[in-house]
Amino acid sequence: MSGKVSGVHVKSNGNLGGSTNVIIRGATSFIGTNQALFVIDGVPVNNSNTNNSGQRSGRSGYDYGNFAADINPADIESNSVLKGAAATALYGSRAARGVIMITTKKGSMTPGKAVGVEINSSVSFGTYDKSTFPTFQTEYGAGYGPYYSGGDYPFLQEYDFNGDGNQDLVVPFTEDASFGQQFDPNLMVFQSASLYPESPHYNQKTPWVLGKNDPGSFFQTGVTWNNNIAVSGGGDKTTFRLSYTNYNQKGIVENSEMKRNNFLLSGTYRINEKLSVTGSANYIETRSKGRNGTGYSQNIMSMFRQWYQMNVDIQEQRDLYFASDQNQTWNPVSEDALEPIYWNNPYFHLYENYPTDERRRLIGYAQVDYAIAPWLTFMGRVSVDNYGYLQEERKAVGSVSGELGVDRPDVTSGYSRYTKDFIEVNFDAIMKFSRDLTESINLVAFIGTNISRRKDDRVFASTNGGLSVPDVYALGVSASPMLPPEENFREVGVNGYFGGLSLAFANMIFLDGTYRIDQSSTLPSDSRTYGYPSISGSFLFSELISAGWLSYGKLRLNYAEVGNGGQWGYLRDVYIPAAPFGGASIASVSSRKRNPELKEERTKSLEAGIDLNVFMNRLRLDLAVYQTTSINQIMPVALSYATGYTDRIYNAGDMENKGIEITLAGTAVKSTDFSWDITLNWTKNVNTVTRLFGDIENLQLDGGLQGGVSVNARVDEPYGTIQGTDYVYHDNGQAIVKSNGHYQLTPTSDIVIGNMTPDWHGGLNNTLRYKNLSLDFLFDWQQGGDLFSVDLWYGMGTGLYEETVGNNDLGNPMRNSLADGGGIINPGVMTDGTPNTIRVAADNYAVRGWARSPN
Repeated sequence: MSGKVSGVHVKSNGNLGGSTNVIIRGATSFIGTNQALFVIDGVPVNNSNTNNSGQRSGRSGYDYGNFAADINPADIESNSVLKGAAATALYGSRAARGVIMITTKKGSMTPGKAVGVEINSSVSFGTYDKSTFPTFQTEYGAGYGPYYSGGDYPFLQEYDFNGDGNQDLVVPFTEDASFGQQFDPNLMVFQSASLYPESPHYNQKTPWVLGKNDPGSFFQTGVTWNNNIAVSGGGDKTTFRLSYTNYNQKGIVENSEMKRNNFLLSGTYRINEKLSVTGSANYIETRSKGRNGTGYSQNIMSMFRQWYQMNVDIQEQRDLYFASDQNQTWNPVSEDALEPIYWNNPYFHLYENYPTDERRRLIGYAQVDYAIAPWLTFMGRVSVDNYGYLQEERKAVGSVSGELGVDRPDVTSGYSRYTKDFIEVNFDAIMKFSRDLTESINLVAFIGTNISRRKDDRVFASTNGGLSVPDVYALGVSASPMLPPEENFREVGVNGYFGGLSLAFANMIFLDGTYRIDQSSTLPSDSRTYGYPSISGSFLFSELISAGWLSYGKLRLNYAEVGNGGQWGYLRDVYIPAAPFGGASIASVSSRKRNPELKEERTKSLEAGIDLNVFMNRLRLDLAVYQTTSINQIMPVALSYATGYTDRIYNAGDMENKGIEITLAGTAVKSTDFSWDITLNWTKNVNTVTRLFGDIENLQLDGGLQGGVSVNARVDEPYGTIQGTDYVYHDNGQAIVKSNGHYQLTPTSDIVIGNMTPDWHGGLNNTLRYKNLSLDFLFDWQQGGDLFSVDLWYGMGTGLYEETVGNNDLGNPMRNSLADGGGIINPGVMTDGTPNTIRVAADNYAVRGWARSPN
């Protein structure tokens, strides 16, 4: 769908089985999900993920992906997108963010038709995108240089390393930066490889040169196999389709893989002319190993892009690991203490500290359709979505302590397991009436009910204080008494009752109306019932115009509301188990105050549009404008710590989306054997936070990023506003430079410096057909949208990137000392508006206010 459907914004990543966000017409919720609802053959499908809060906030964690990834593309017949609230009202509160409707392939009811066999096989290859990887500088090696130590610390250490009585040059092992000594092959230096007996350079000096293999050589070519076989058929009363798909992916880093087996059986049986039954069962088994960490801290990419020594040879690290099976890192505490200080050997990390996860899932339904009369039908359906999930994380003995893995940042080894058992059952019943009231008026009416029940049982447990037995990953080898497991059982029920009317006048004017009433268990018992309407109309004006160039023309207008009962667990205060004290079990009240007086959230949508087909359908236009307002959002509001709580849940926020969507499609060339179809879509969505609680002007969505940067919902600004520290500017618009040559910064970090929302996005899809051969290619485009790059923040500050080297305005290497003509002049003006002429050292180049910088 990415780039193919206007109004649909798809963001995915290259992680092994990584998450994908599908957002339709902008964000509508401050803290809840903004993901579209997936519906397969009328069955809602759970699309949650289990990524921890650190991963979701850009800190540290593994990306375990969305569970809608279990949908097998080989089984999809077609998909469609329901955007506005008018199109989604009948699917209940979860459809407030739009719906992705998927119809699976089925057998055909054709008497005498033979059984059909379909085989599809594909292989794809992938590697890292070099254009998004840093361009490293190649001139300087390990160290922070004299700047970091106040000017009296050498780039390379000098002492008797091997005990022969002579002074040796030794790399600063602990310094995970490259602001050190300039490379010189005539310098012989003891480097990290000289510390390990398994290395051919053990206790030997090696030339001070750039590492032979840079971080790019860490990646391998990933291979993905996708094989499907399907058998289908049918007779005069039955249809069936049986499909099996085997998916096998080898990741772009070693020891990473994903395997999935997908079985789908569907069929229909027409008992008589009035009664038929339909059923489907989809069983999916997924196993993954070695998903890569994401975010800042202990992620291998953090090491390569932010904290690294350019003298290190990555393949040498690989050889050291396989020769020793130990964490022989480039970054040890010292020559006498070889455990890592900040960073593991990356191959030790891949082969010892890997996560695994497995999921077994069943999605299915049984449906009965009964034609009571030619004008009256009944549909009854029961559906289930059920899975069991196990997620394990490991941290081997000898690892560096840090945030990634087992949710215990202070340990150097450990094991954790997270289990989740989920089941959702839906009961649907719909009675439908369809009849021509007159020769020119047709009426369709329906009433129905949807009863939904969801149970979600989660348990997280982790060792405490590390592992007592190396290489044994089990809770029973916890070095210290385990903390109480985190247990969470959630049960949510929604009873929905709905009805609708559709009137068609002379096949030219159409009116539709729906109304739904929900009862949600997530709301207080005395206010858990709420209703919401929709009404839409359309006018097929091409019926009134007799013009050869106009094939089809329609105007449409709709208004709708969708209610939402909010999230589980916001009504009553809960106790949270804590570590035992004196052998006694204890618990404390959650720091979040719940609210027993919540009301439903509500989304209101107004949309108008036009559809045109002209020139014998050679040119087609779909234009829509819309406004969506989400009110009474359920969100946390910060409280004074004196209350004993950090925040309380309120109905507190409103948000608005306005936008325009254009889809222009045409057939540029059409002949007997050849055709060329082009589809262009373009979307612009303007989001505004219109209200928070009381006089609160800002809700921090994600704080604690480096440099004081945060992501926020700020009144009168778009959702996802990025706040941080900015330069102080002169009246002439240029940044002010202080008397020490560094920029003057704002005293607070609440300055709007960007927004993550794109200005617009679009796509250009081309289909070329020649006889039975077709070729499709797509351009997917996003314009605008800001980000704060922690990679650049640290990578520039640690001297990794090519921007940190080169000659200055004097023609000298900028990394030279000021006395040797080095340094840089920051562009800007002094407080009096005159150009800055103060030269500063470039050994923390371009990073002012950097975490390790005294300036």
